[in-house]
Amino acid sequence: VNIILLLAGNFMEPSSIVLIFAPILFPVAIKLGIDPVHFGILMTVNMEVGMCHPPVGLNLYVSSGITKMGITELTVAVWPWLLSMLVFLVAVTYVPIMSTWLPKTLGMM
Repeated sequence: VNIILLLAGNFMEPSSIVLIFAPILFPVAIKLGIDPVHFGILMTVNMEVGMCHPPVGLNLYVSSGITKMGITELTVAVWPWLLSMLVFLVAVTYVPIMSTWLPKTLGMM
C-alpha cells in the first residue's frame, strides 16, 4: 500500500489520491485485518510525504514562493526532512500501536 501511494504521490495531488485509492484499498485492508484507524493514518502520512517531493509536491511550490528559492534548490534542502518522514512512515507502518494507542486509551475504539 505504501509503495502504491508513494508512486501515486509522484503524479497526483493528495485529495485525488484519496478519492481514487481509498475506496479500493480500504476494503482490502479490512479483509486483511488492518485496523481502520491505522490504515487512515497510513494514508495521511503517505499524502504528507507526497506533498513534499517533486514533481507535484505542492508544499515545495508554496515554500519556493515564500523563500524565493528555485524548486531544484529547495528540493535539495528538503531531503533531510523527506528522509525523516519516510522513516516515520516505516515506523507507523510496522508498529501499529503508534497510531492506535491514543484512540484505544481514550476509549474511542
